[in-house]
Amino acid sequence: MSHKPLFSRALGLAPGRLHFAAHSHHLWPDASFGAQGLAWDDAMRHADEKWGPIFANVIPEAQGHIARELGLPDPGTIAFSSNTHDFLIRLFSGIEGRPARILATDGEFHSFRRQSERWEEAGQADVTRVALEPFDTFAERFIAAARAGDFDWILVSQVFFKTGQTFDRIADLAELADPEGPWVVIDGYHGFMATPTDLSGVADRIFYLAGGYKYAMAGEGVCFLHAPPGFCARPVTTGWYAEFGNLSTPPNGVGYRTDGGRFWGATFDVSGLYRFNAVQRMLAGQGLITAAICEHTGGLMRPFQEAVATGQASALKQAELLNPVTGNGPRARFLALRHPQAQAWQQALLAADVVTDVRADTLRFGFGLYHDPADVDDLIRRCAAALPL
Repeated sequence: MSHKPLFSRALGLAPGRLHFAAHSHHLWPDASFGAQGLAWDDAMRHADEKWGPIFANVIPEAQGHIARELGLPDPGTIAFSSNTHDFLIRLFSGIEGRPARILATDGEFHSFRRQSERWEEAGQADVTRVALEPFDTFAERFIAAARAGDFDWILVSQVFFKTGQTFDRIADLAELADPEGPWVVIDGYHGFMATPTDLSGVADRIFYLAGGYKYAMAGEGVCFLHAPPGFCARPVTTGWYAEFGNLSTPPNGVGYRTDGGRFWGATFDVSGLYRFNAVQRMLAGQGLITAAICEHTGGLMRPFQEAVATGQASALKQAELLNPVTGNGPRARFLALRHPQAQAWQQALLAADVVTDVRADTLRFGFGLYHDPADVDDLIRRCAAALPL
């Protein structure tokens, strides 16, 4: 079944383009267009009073969608911000000792990679990074390091942004979590709505970061943090929205909300939340839960993977496929191919109006609802023409 009609506006604006970077900048469904206008209308309709209905209606709806997606028992544990970097800064500020002792990997996204390196330069953090490779032993090595170390903070991706490999030992890390440290932080940006995720068994012990820019199909500005009760109750870096609602306040001190709202910042553009809610309603109306979307995209990734392996996609056969589609377990919604010519291949495909993206020596092909089997056939043909052996 083709879901292209749900994306008619985006596809119609570039009809000759094959956009296979759904893991990077996902095209927006038509439902988001009206939502963007509704955000404008509501802002002008309510003017100075707009934050009342936003906090009464828009935000709780978005929290509810996320809680259902992740199996969170309490939507109130969720706070929003324009980007996940804001939450990293606030979480870090709540660690009392310096230098903060952090366990991470050498494959985290740039928001953490760059910031953690700067914390190290400033003497504010001591970061232990576990190598992703060899990946078949990574999970065991990371869990062993977490158990053996004395860390304030343990951070790891659910799905690694460059390679698409997955980490499936969140429950083991949750067993180590403690309000006094370590705090376990899962970067779920490439996992949220990319693969079914149930956090119901660990929601009381882990932080989970993600956003709507990718698989939630809502664009920029709609990032969120799930914060377990009792962990980092008073982040030092704090915004004035964190003082709205049910507060816990020491004598003559700064008050904080007692739910996930303790991580709120300050004034931000809420139009992303309007888009997010509209897209979630659209998906629900179509019966497109994450598992169904994964079934659709998996059915497209397998024939492309086969074409790469058999040489039908020409030079791509020379690449190492880092995250092949095997079985039905958790996985990324993109295929990552590693080769020294990855940068040149990405440029050659762009010249053929095929949008992919590249990270160092790894070329990535992302699949979404707006693709169908004919698009995959076209992709294979364009790869063969643009990337001769």
